[in-house]
Amino acid sequence: MKVYNYGKQFLDDSDKKAVLEVLDSDYLTCGPKVREFEEAICEYTGAKYCVSVSSATAGLHIAMLALGIKNGDEAITTPITFLASANCALYAGASVRFADVDKKTININPNEIEKHISKKTKVIVPVHFAGQSCDMEKIYEIAEKNNLSIIEDAAHAIGSNYKDTKVGSCKYSDMTVFSFHPVKTITTGEGGAITTNSENLYKKLLALRSHGMHKDGAMKQTWEYEMRELGFNYRMTDIQAALGISQLKKLESFKKRRREIVNFYNENLSLPHIEEAEFSNACFHLYPIMIENRKDFYFKAREIGLNLQVHYIPVHLQPYYKEKFGYKKGDYPVAEDYYNHCISLPLYPELTNEDIVEITKRIKSIL
Repeated sequence: MKVYNYGKQFLDDSDKKAVLEVLDSDYLTCGPKVREFEEAICEYTGAKYCVSVSSATAGLHIAMLALGIKNGDEAITTPITFLASANCALYAGASVRFADVDKKTININPNEIEKHISKKTKVIVPVHFAGQSCDMEKIYEIAEKNNLSIIEDAAHAIGSNYKDTKVGSCKYSDMTVFSFHPVKTITTGEGGAITTNSENLYKKLLALRSHGMHKDGAMKQTWEYEMRELGFNYRMTDIQAALGISQLKKLESFKKRRREIVNFYNENLSLPHIEEAEFSNACFHLYPIMIENRKDFYFKAREIGLNLQVHYIPVHLQPYYKEKFGYKKGDYPVAEDYYNHCISLPLYPELTNEDIVEITKRIKSIL
């Protein structure tokens, strides 16, 4: 029996060739391929600047620091996300408030954001859940009215569009952070990237990813450098970047196939699922359905070769957040109701038409 996971990387001979060429070159770590990858991301998204990093979590962390987020500040994000979307604010010394999600898209609800803005709020972190863009124009208007910054968590959304712009263009944000983990649409093994249109933020990010070091002016011609702030070793390697360059060339074909699979599921499974908003053209990372008796369904699926996953346990219900901030069940009812029923089906480009027919058949057998 063939086993299907909820997500999986796709690598071909061109990807392997790109990596092997770097292994035979003079550079393995943060060298010319890193810069080439960053330029390719800028060309694809339309952003002016890109800084590659060791992970999206690292990217979110230094994005917070680049904005000057500090102790006493607050960030607002969604409870339906991976831990890093909220943890990044804590890394900077800030605290976190959550805003409930839209029932149809499971993206952060702009109307709920406004309810949680306080004098301490400094930044909004909208998460493009499952690959579908949040309503960034509305969120931008809220941020402008309240003098707030925006960091888009686009870990799921490389290749997605919001209205007439690519996610990552930063038309409605200060920065956008991508993830290239193996289950994401394109992969560098581990790794991430930050896009921005601000030269000032770009320079800060470059230093923060590399120990806070600066090498400018006359220092460019010597061995000298200056550490002007506390930074980190969050650099990407040329090995990873070479793989990313190769993968990025396939992004549009990956998107096309992912949308074909989503359309097939929509047409052949009569199950509640997240809905795509009219302003979105998503490169879907996940296909969550809502199911009764989810726990039974999960284990039955494993017995018939479907290794599904739940995305996500609401962050505010994690023990650390409950104990530190006093969050409890019932605080975000839409998010909690979604979590109680959601489970993600297999979605990755390697799936053939025969595969998705078989997956659908197996799912119907255990409903």
